Amino acid sequence: MAVPAKMAAAKQELAEELLARHVPAPASAWADAARAEAAARLRAMGAPGRRDEYWKYTNPTKLTALAEAASALESDAFNGVDAARFVFVDGVFRADLSDALEVEGLEISLLSDALSADIHWASSVFGVIEGGEHGRTPRPLAALNTATAWEGVCIRAVGEAARPVLIDQRRTGAAVEAMIHHVIRVEPGAKVTVLEQGAAGARANTCMEVDLGEGAGFNHVRAQGPANDRLTNASVFARLEKDCAYKSFTLSVQGELTRNEHVIRLNGDDALAHVAGACLIDGDVVHDDTVFVTHDAVNCESRQVYKKVLKNGARGVFQGKIHVIEDAQKTDGYQISQALLLTEDGEFDSKPELEIYADDVACSHGSTVGAADETALFYLRSRGVPLEAAQGMIVLAFLAEALEEIEDEALADIMRDRIAHWALGGVGVDEALVEALEAEA
Repeated sequence: MAVPAKMAAAKQELAEELLARHVPAPASAWADAARAEAAARLRAMGAPGRRDEYWKYTNPTKLTALAEAASALESDAFNGVDAARFVFVDGVFRADLSDALEVEGLEISLLSDALSADIHWASSVFGVIEGGEHGRTPRPLAALNTATAWEGVCIRAVGEAARPVLIDQRRTGAAVEAMIHHVIRVEPGAKVTVLEQGAAGARANTCMEVDLGEGAGFNHVRAQGPANDRLTNASVFARLEKDCAYKSFTLSVQGELTRNEHVIRLNGDDALAHVAGACLIDGDVVHDDTVFVTHDAVNCESRQVYKKVLKNGARGVFQGKIHVIEDAQKTDGYQISQALLLTEDGEFDSKPELEIYADDVACSHGSTVGAADETALFYLRSRGVPLEAAQGMIVLAFLAEALEEIEDEALADIMRDRIAHWALGGVGVDEALVEALEAEA
């Protein structure tokens, strides 16, 4: 559908405003070229608007307006995990709060250093995956990020990483529009786990590009929460080659407006990509998961598993697409999006899509929304389980399929614990069961 001339002009004007608002530092020739390409893409597509196909459920205005002061509340979801921690505060790297940029099996540098270097491995990834062919789906905020971001981490896995990397993004509460870009290259046969948490600023635009070589493994676990005033657009772009495995899970709690985009392309035969998310929101907040998976090789598998728990007028959005290119035979694509309404005034907007041009495939999608099981709730209450804890057990059971996508069981346990403490007032499920058994005895 053609965009009216007046609206197109407004989108172009806002795109120019956004580019002018975020002027990056000078960089090397290859980095400046990548930025110029991204800026050209943004100008061509314009800033996001409600008339855009993939923004009709989420108003992007809060993500493009000037930032205002916000709270600094963010939890340390991975406290106690043995990981190399790299801290960014209001979009600026803090060496004094971070570990050394050294992990066995990894080569790590700051994005600013990479962009300043005349020769760097990141040149084959930065802006290349984000700017690649993603069907007919424009990603203007990701293009803005590539065009203007100056900081982030570059991680190159050359073997099996000795321990995970934790990207710890924090904010002070100042009116900062943080722009952070991470570049990850996993060489053939190498493996790495990347943990990510927090909001990079009062308004955050983060982008991660992941390039997986043949037989590579990448695990990503992200925690967002529990600040009520978080305004975040987080984009992840991944390119997969033969026999590699990509897994990503995100737990989101609260946030005034959170938009998580995942764009994955399976280029090599026998590759696997699993993306999942669990979301718990309460009140006048919006959470949007938008996923686009392209199968362009034989015998590949993809899974999209998204569960949202909504309460007191909260609104959840899921837009997921499986795109199967011609000759991408024996594709196995699975997609499920479900919402659990803890109150009657929640809203769930779901748009599942299949676009298939091969004939030997097994692709499916499903989407449901409903209230908590009253029979299960009554049973738990009759056994002496308090209402909040009983709802918590039902919530955990509902989210279980998404949590199963976390490969590391220890990290899955951490996410379950965060759900209990962030969403259930600090009452853990195990504690509730003990209380119930003691009451029954």
